[in-house]
Amino acid sequence: MLRQRTLAEPVTACGIGLHSGVPVRLTLRPAPADFGIVFRRIDVDPPRDIRSRAGAVGDTRMASTLSDGDVKVATVEHLMSALSGLGIDNAVVEVDAAEIPIMDGSAATFVYLLRSAGVQEQSAPKRFIEVIKPVEVRDGEKWARLDPFFGFRLEFTIDFSHPAVDATGQQVRVNFAESSFVDDIARARTFGFVSDVDLLRSKGLALGGSLDNAIVMDEVRVINPGGLRRPNEFAMHKALDAIGDLYLLGNPLMASYSAFKSGHALNNALLRTLMQTEGSWKETTFKDLQHAPVAWARQWSWN
Repeated sequence: MLRQRTLAEPVTACGIGLHSGVPVRLTLRPAPADFGIVFRRIDVDPPRDIRSRAGAVGDTRMASTLSDGDVKVATVEHLMSALSGLGIDNAVVEVDAAEIPIMDGSAATFVYLLRSAGVQEQSAPKRFIEVIKPVEVRDGEKWARLDPFFGFRLEFTIDFSHPAVDATGQQVRVNFAESSFVDDIARARTFGFVSDVDLLRSKGLALGGSLDNAIVMDEVRVINPGGLRRPNEFAMHKALDAIGDLYLLGNPLMASYSAFKSGHALNNALLRTLMQTEGSWKETTFKDLQHAPVAWARQWSWN
């Protein structure tokens, strides 16, 4: 049986919020089967839980934010991407602020934390959302789509008119039957432009951004001393974001995701459309590992 997974023990880290600039203490804790991923704000009295689900996503400016009334947890996508990549179904994410720490701007630190905590298989079967009919959303020239596929793959195209991005390629294709989340995706960092900093900060965004947690570009080049981690880091980070956004569904997807210039808002609209479209999906479990998607069996054996 392809089983659900949680953490073997709690693990804690501290960092700073990318947009808030506020110090954050993060603790990842094990959770029982069928619990899901639950974010817990422990700085409010009493502590408040927000369950990961498409309908809980509110603000999508520059990040995905989960909301329950006036309580929010922002910038969840990098952590959610790491949880998805390592196949973690159930966990409690405790934070003492309104934003997940940005760490180095990628999912790599979260992968390190999850591996440090260890992974524990559980008795319940892993519950996939299997796409059985195509769904698509559009916003002008931007679009995102899910098609039936026995496994999980992504094709993402960006379109930035900037010399540094143009030189690296603006499309990535990832099939998890062949690629490793940890080796090929997790270290891709978020990125931004010097010309946008003042405007973003005037809106209360990017207050914690720096060369330590983002790729930053001037008019012609990357200004980080170490340059890029991989040639296609820009497009790969957008794929990393999409993996995290899609995992906010609350279950792993069996689907082929493709997108052009999609972002957090369109990714969430895609999930909501999927859930609301009758006959477009079903829940699937695998009692026999031989009949499970090769993508996931290989992916989690690497981790």
